[in-house]
Amino acid sequence: MGTGQIGAIALALGALLAVFLVADQVAALRLRRDVITATVRAVVQMAAVGTVIRVVFATPALAPAYLLVMLAAAGFTSGRRLRPLPRAWAAATAAITSGAALAVAVIVACRAVPVDARHIVPLTAQLIGGAMTATTLSGQRFVDQVHASWEEVEGWLAIGASAADAVRSHGRLAARRALVPALDQTRNVGLVVLPGAYVGLLLAGASPLDAGKLQLLVLIGLLAAEAVATVVVTRLLGPQLGRARPQPDVGT
Repeated sequence: MGTGQIGAIALALGALLAVFLVADQVAALRLRRDVITATVRAVVQMAAVGTVIRVVFATPALAPAYLLVMLAAAGFTSGRRLRPLPRAWAAATAAITSGAALAVAVIVACRAVPVDARHIVPLTAQLIGGAMTATTLSGQRFVDQVHASWEEVEGWLAIGASAADAVRSHGRLAARRALVPALDQTRNVGLVVLPGAYVGLLLAGASPLDAGKLQLLVLIGLLAAEAVATVVVTRLLGPQLGRARPQPDVGT
């Protein structure tokens, strides 16, 4: 990549950031600091990740350690979004790990991809990312739903339901809603959106057919990982949410 192309990419990134900041200002979203911090972190992390991945590919024994760091970071990020709840980090980490690990295990057991660092690390990373997003969405929506329907929850508790049973229907609704983005992306793949893995493979020179095969594997893998993650996190958070009315976290 030449200096001119790097400059063009930097210009595009700055312009896109400006679009967000204008929208933030118009709608009074108060996310200016968060998006600037996130953008700077993304630039630094993407600059570093190339070196890290190169080392992992050259030394496959380091792949498990790299994925563990990823899981810890994902669990911390999702848990922070659920910070009003005690032990939210543990619940989020368990959910993300369960979803991603199960999906990868199925793919490996079916021999759908070669079992080497070059294939497993990028695939697992995508599944961890999807499971993290689903965990955060389902957890936050679970908290919001229970908070808004606390009188109903109290009614269940009054007739002898356990804390977990009193909020179970709200957890189910939160999980369903958290899976909507993944379902929509899968349903409309190729019509509304060309997913990142597909575009990346095409840019790398793969044929559209080969790129499509791998992208299908990623999309359905994401559905599986996210479904497991949402179920696990809502089941783990249920007993906590049914004991006292939770307060939604309005921060970011």
